[in-house]
Amino acid sequence: MQTIIQTLSRELGQQESCVAAVVKLLDEGNTVPFIARYRKEQHGAMDDQTIRALADRLAYLRSLDEKRADIRAAIEAQGKLTDALATALDAAQTLAALDDLYRPYRPKRRTRASVARDKGLAPLAQALLEARTPSPTMDELAAPFICPETGVETAADALAGASDIIAEDIADDANLRAQLRGLMHRTGVLKTTGTDENDTVYRMYHAFSEPIGKLQSHRILAINRGEKEGKLKVTLTVDDAQALVMLNRAVLHPKNPFCPALRETCADSWSRLLFPSLARELRSALTDAANEQAIRTFALNLRPLLLQPPVRNRVTLGFDPGYRNGCKLAVVDGTGKLLETAVIYPAQPFHRIDEAKRVLTRLCRSHGVTCIAIGNGTASKESEMLIAEFIREYGGGIEYMVVSEAGASVYSASKLAAEEFPDFDVNLRSAVSIARRLQDPLAELVKIDPKAIGVGQYQHDMPQARLGEALDGVVEDCVSAVGVDLNTASAALLCRVAGISATVSKNIAAYREQHGRFADRKQLLQVKGLGPKAYEQCAGFLRVPGSQNLLDNTAVHPESYAAAQTLLMLCGYTAADAAAGKLHELPARIRQLGAENAAQRCGVGVPTLLDIAAELQKPGRDPRDELPPPLLRSDVLDLNDLKPGMKLKGTVRNVADFGAFVDIGVHQDGLVHISQLCDRFIRHPSEVVTVGDIVEVSVLSVDTKSHRISLSMKQQK
Repeated sequence: MQTIIQTLSRELGQQESCVAAVVKLLDEGNTVPFIARYRKEQHGAMDDQTIRALADRLAYLRSLDEKRADIRAAIEAQGKLTDALATALDAAQTLAALDDLYRPYRPKRRTRASVARDKGLAPLAQALLEARTPSPTMDELAAPFICPETGVETAADALAGASDIIAEDIADDANLRAQLRGLMHRTGVLKTTGTDENDTVYRMYHAFSEPIGKLQSHRILAINRGEKEGKLKVTLTVDDAQALVMLNRAVLHPKNPFCPALRETCADSWSRLLFPSLARELRSALTDAANEQAIRTFALNLRPLLLQPPVRNRVTLGFDPGYRNGCKLAVVDGTGKLLETAVIYPAQPFHRIDEAKRVLTRLCRSHGVTCIAIGNGTASKESEMLIAEFIREYGGGIEYMVVSEAGASVYSASKLAAEEFPDFDVNLRSAVSIARRLQDPLAELVKIDPKAIGVGQYQHDMPQARLGEALDGVVEDCVSAVGVDLNTASAALLCRVAGISATVSKNIAAYREQHGRFADRKQLLQVKGLGPKAYEQCAGFLRVPGSQNLLDNTAVHPESYAAAQTLLMLCGYTAADAAAGKLHELPARIRQLGAENAAQRCGVGVPTLLDIAAELQKPGRDPRDELPPPLLRSDVLDLNDLKPGMKLKGTVRNVADFGAFVDIGVHQDGLVHISQLCDRFIRHPSEVVTVGDIVEVSVLSVDTKSHRISLSMKQQK
């Protein structure tokens, strides 16, 4: 049997020594971001996503080993563990394979077969299977087992009970189950029919049929939801004839005179026991795979959404649209500090447009607003048209962007928002959140449960614990990649830093309030609950811009400060040169010294040396600043303005398995189907686009009645 390290090495394509190092680091309580960033020499520079995949698979394999041990002990306690069975248990690579091996020994509820065994009919079942001559006959074999006291009054009763035992034994055979499971994957077809003629949501599944091997994950989740809601009836079909051939071949001996009767037993085992059981297994496996794919898609979308470039140092007006309750406005300064709030009623039923424009004019002039963030919820279209008209009348100088408000209501009603804005209505809190989402998406979105951000598919149908774990990992990786200002970050942001718990993040904020700004990273050790291990994990991801030590405002870990100072000295630089941005020739000087030589003299590995050099060249840099800026607009298009062939620029808002949704400035996102994303074959849209990308699209078609826009990113010939 392969060891867990060998299995992980083979599956991930990594050296065994590197995998072993990561496993050891994880077992020692190190976080994934810390391992990925500061232990590259030990694991061969795996990225955070690979390490998270390794950690997930490690947990699965360890649980597999635990279950293997439990099953072995249970069978051994029954006195039924053979060498062959022990070998089979050791070779099992999945939980399903272990379950198949344990099935014959698992305590069962009372079944037809168990009743027959209690009547003493197991020897008759064995005799029927092992018969090789026509004499004695079946009735003659059954005669000794007739016993009215046990309920076996005739030979037919005895033979029926024996048949039930054989059928159950067939259904419990691990090898047969594995073969039939493969057959169902190869030949199975999932069919759905609608139960409600008026249903439009699941219309495409009212007469749907597709082979199991071709079913896409988003279809599986849609079908599951439709079935749960009672809108769809789902059936699974398979090649029954081929299944029976496999059973007969495995169970029947050519010389057995009772083959006709045993064939009926095989058919009964298939239809009554095997097929229902394997069908449930298959549906469950399909759902599990679809959930994992959906979680991967969610995580894939969440990462670029969190890492969208901030719109820095611009006074921003947050605009939370609404009808009867009005539109909530909040002006925040360039740092996100709330300056003023207001409510306007431009939409129906009030239609106070002139009054709304006067309020907007006053707010923009009083505070120097240069950017407006509009939530994309109810009344967003009317609000966007109002803002575009207002900007034209105002004379320009203001740009706007429609911002996803997914989760804003969750945040505004949260305990965190109540602590931050105790005197404000929940809707005004939403307006503040919308403004800040444009200014710094990461800092604002970390306040919301990742599941509520809304960049996935069927997230409410997935295993919530697994989804939460995966998304929390993405948030942690993103926060660690960007870094956090120790003196300005909220407790909500601090608790997303590797190594910092929710309690410690509050302690940091409390310490800051009591003692003022942190002067350097070392001061963190004075925070209650933040010990040496937590400091080791989090220090490199925290920034102190005002520190006298330049390195406190970089991703250089405190354990490497001496190495950084040595590198500067070796290359003829000083810390003052680094602060002044005068290290343009640093890479050349490292090459002149030789990276291996320089790393050895600095006491670190080459990967760490190169990371230190990159940080010294751009102290305090934000990696998001290197990305294309968000697409801000000053005017709006109407859906009726769109014509086939029009070329537009837009922002990718969501990526699903079947395509990408793009905001082209008409309130309704358009869909670029996977077949229209590029001229080459791709397996998933993420190979071409990510959330936040600015793309050029052409309009294929517009359905104004259903508000559907079909777009293409293919090069027009």
